[in-house]
Amino acid sequence: MKKIIATLSFLILLGCSSTRFVDSWKNNKIPLFKPNKILVIGITDNLTARKLFEEKLKKKLLDRGMNAEESMLVIDKMFTSTKRTENEIDELIKGLYSKGYDAVIINTLKGVEEKRKYSDNFYDLNYNWTPFTRYYFRFQDIYFTPQYYEEYKVYHIETSIYNINVEENKSLVWVGAFNIVNPQSMKTVINDYTLAVIKQLEKEHLIN
Repeated sequence: MKKIIATLSFLILLGCSSTRFVDSWKNNKIPLFKPNKILVIGITDNLTARKLFEEKLKKKLLDRGMNAEESMLVIDKMFTSTKRTENEIDELIKGLYSKGYDAVIINTLKGVEEKRKYSDNFYDLNYNWTPFTRYYFRFQDIYFTPQYYEEYKVYHIETSIYNINVEENKSLVWVGAFNIVNPQSMKTVINDYTLAVIKQLEKEHLIN
């Protein structure tokens, strides 16, 4: 029974979206992060996903007493339509700072990894010295059953916070790496992911 429950739990985990924290780095030279106004930026050509992400993360930041806004309401759409030089990006930052923004939280897809999971009891080691004949008979279905394994994707996502105060040393405040396993629904994934980011920021005492 325990083996069956473990197998079902594993399949359920992979059958729905799962956001997992991987690692993070915090700038210890900035012990207290208290931005006056933070801009939420989602880097993706999928405008629907970008809008949902920025709205959701903005709301979660506002709920925790931080002044935040979506980049889609602040940055001219023409700016992201072409590749920009470092000087142009620096001018954008100066413009944002003049509007009261002193920090940005930016989200980027770093890569996608193809994975494969095996069903049934592929990793079951409780064979009780099963003879080879029985062992082969049991697992030969992998040759004939397409459903024996399932391919899925793992999305590697990175969220970073930058200080853009032009009167200070503009620097990276925090960066966190997360994996999204086998995403199904965009809204569910974005909600789970933004919540995971917020929880990690709370854990590392970057926000209340």
